[in-house]
Amino acid sequence: MSNIGLQFWSIREAMSDDLLGTIEKVSEMGYSGAQFAGFFDQDAKSVKQTLDRVGMKPAGAHVQIDLLQNQLDETMTYHDAIGNDLIIVPFLPEDMRTTVDDYKRTSELLEKIGGQLHSRGFTLGYHNHDFEFKLFGEKTGLDLIFEQTDPNHVKMELDCFWAAFTDNDPMQVIDTYADRCVSLHIKDLKLADGQPISTELGSGQLPLKDYMRKGKEVGVDWFIVEQEHFTQDPLDSATENAKSILQLNKS
Repeated sequence: MSNIGLQFWSIREAMSDDLLGTIEKVSEMGYSGAQFAGFFDQDAKSVKQTLDRVGMKPAGAHVQIDLLQNQLDETMTYHDAIGNDLIIVPFLPEDMRTTVDDYKRTSELLEKIGGQLHSRGFTLGYHNHDFEFKLFGEKTGLDLIFEQTDPNHVKMELDCFWAAFTDNDPMQVIDTYADRCVSLHIKDLKLADGQPISTELGSGQLPLKDYMRKGKEVGVDWFIVEQEHFTQDPLDSATENAKSILQLNKS
């Protein structure tokens, strides 16, 4: 059985209201991993105690690039205290990704941060959206990042939804970066008024089972549920998604 986690951005309102209590609720849904997206001023000791009490493991954390630039030591101290060794850049501001030169400078920064994290026993991951698949000649922004960084210093958390959204095949991306891919965001896609949006697992059109099979083939560490659009309470969606991904994980 693979490691199954939830990206807490999906339930950020509940997390901001009661982070520790919501971790417990997520554990009861069946997730074994907690992927954080902020800690809402909660101290590391309480987070670690709660994770240990409910039997969950950190499944990485999304940390904004400015924090990694300006508060790297403090960030490492906090994450070491909660037992998390996977730090993921979740998004790049526009001025870091508009041109090839932007991506060169961004790659240099990621390499520097990734090297520092690596030397302290952490792993730096990069999480994509759609813009990284914009072509610069024959190469995407994602290609530029990974070509200009050390595979030991910058890993990949592939968001399968955003890859598919841009008409790229997540299976092919996983194959291309098999030595980098440590985590997959498993999200489903459906059309609403002609626009692609994320939805509960199994209610969309993506071949999620195939993505998970491919991820297992290349040794992905974590399969992470994420959802961004809702027609019900996000906690209810997270519960449904837990049932779906746990079933997918058996097949």
